[in-house]
Amino acid sequence: MISAVAEMYEIHPQTLRLYEREGLLLPSRSDGNTRLYTDEDLERLEFILNLARDLGVNIAGIAIVLQMRERMEEMNRQMQGFVDYVRTEMLARIQQQQPGAGLVPIPRTAMVAQRAASKVVAIPGKVTASAEKAMALKGAVLSGKGAGKTAKGK
Repeated sequence: MISAVAEMYEIHPQTLRLYEREGLLLPSRSDGNTRLYTDEDLERLEFILNLARDLGVNIAGIAIVLQMRERMEEMNRQMQGFVDYVRTEMLARIQQQQPGAGLVPIPRTAMVAQRAASKVVAIPGKVTASAEKAMALKGAVLSGKGAGKTAKGK
């Protein structure tokens, strides 16, 4: 009831009526037209009183802050819905994949040999020193020789 809430928060009942008239606070009504405040109404009232008492915000400012707060809460709900949708879609796609259709591991020696071979530049009729080194490295990696040697050949 309005008298109990006004006493609890040490404000005049007319202040509560003003907040209601301005649309800042919308308590429900009983059959006898008595204002009934829910826990959410009381939390909102505490927020309003914090803005008014502690921060010195006027009625118009409080209305703007409350509107912005509601918009942010709505955007947060929408973002959470989007995150839930993406999570559901990703899980569905992962479950639809056939077993074994995922990534295939490639042995490290094959990757090193492929890199070394890709650096060889073929010049018709000539074999350069760097090409000879690359071909030697390729042969050593594929045969398993030269493991543990550094780039300088030590």
